Amino acid sequence: MAVIDSPEPHGRPFPRGSALEVLLISLRLGLTSFGGPVAHLGYYREEYVRRRRWLDDAAYADLVALCQFLPGPASSQIGIAIGTMRAGWPGGLMAWIGFTLPSAIAMVLFAYGLAAFDVTDAGWLHGLKVAAVAVVANALWGMAPGLAAGRVRAAIAIGAACVLLAAPSALAQIAVIAAGGIAGWRLLGVPGGLEGVARDDLPKSGRRAGAVMLALFFALLALLPVARSLVPSQALAMFDVNYRVGSLVFGGGHVVLPLLQSEVVPNGWVTADRFIAGYGAAQAVPGPLFTFAAFLGAAQIPSPNGWIGGALALTSIFAPSFLLVWGVLPFWDRIRTIGVFQAALRGMGAAVVGILLAALYVPVWTSAILGPRDFALAVVCLGMLAVWRVPPWLVVVVAAAGGAVLAL
Repeated sequence: MAVIDSPEPHGRPFPRGSALEVLLISLRLGLTSFGGPVAHLGYYREEYVRRRRWLDDAAYADLVALCQFLPGPASSQIGIAIGTMRAGWPGGLMAWIGFTLPSAIAMVLFAYGLAAFDVTDAGWLHGLKVAAVAVVANALWGMAPGLAAGRVRAAIAIGAACVLLAAPSALAQIAVIAAGGIAGWRLLGVPGGLEGVARDDLPKSGRRAGAVMLALFFALLALLPVARSLVPSQALAMFDVNYRVGSLVFGGGHVVLPLLQSEVVPNGWVTADRFIAGYGAAQAVPGPLFTFAAFLGAAQIPSPNGWIGGALALTSIFAPSFLLVWGVLPFWDRIRTIGVFQAALRGMGAAVVGILLAALYVPVWTSAILGPRDFALAVVCLGMLAVWRVPPWLVVVVAAAGGAVLAL
């Protein structure tokens, strides 16, 4: 990938570096980046823009816009894009490994712990479920004003929630996202171009390779379900589920909850209690929330795979991110100016709010709030997150301790 020309007055190009350099810096971020995707953007800017000056604020803003346009975990995709621009495809891979590995290891270890000890009725485990209620409610609270503002987008969100509550299924979730995009295209109009409509400092080389990546992305999305129907393999089925979820998640990591739940729990791969407990534990670790997939891969029933299952689930849910970032990045300077895509994306964002609203009730609320005391603990956790801005990992610790106390 071509070196980015600096738009600064002195014209000094941003220098290339090594993949090892990218790995070490992203590993430090992966060990310390608590707080979710929005916080991750702040960590990235502090490290890559302000301290190391690998790119400037304008180029960073363009990368953020690109990764918000794509489905998948935006913060991880931004890291992949920055690593790619710094050290090519190996740099993108190392950026992902460094940022993802610490939390993935923690989640697999948590799955082993649940399997080794009978914690079905443990109070602290129920506390993790209550924490998930507060986390999802806070995510919904934060997303709705931006993604579902106005009558049309609010109607799209409410309609999506009603559809999923009436007919919960993975197919229904895909359908409401598609319907949201169509509604956005037809009803929301074409917004003005994004700030800085055309930029000359984003990479445009490698468009042939980018086209191959995009073709591979769509080929896997279409062919994996066919292969799954022909080959009775739980590993292949898990790869298909995680790849499809990673290809369809818009709106942040929390939206991965209903998409995965509708696949792994009905199939009997993970119990509903363990699913919600793992999701609660995922709030206490740094790095991307998508490492929740590593927990599900390691905690499967039966779970003879352990680390292998965790690694398979993790790589399959992130595979679409690599193909999309590497495929779209060379074309982004053109795509970002097409208003139709922007309008459709706004409708999809509203549908995402509806998906999260439905998930807040089923399975999160119904599995965690069993009485007034559970509700009180959830309110306290929500207040810590939304009002007092307490770090999510500390809220999870408080919820686990509160659940243990209530169990007594």
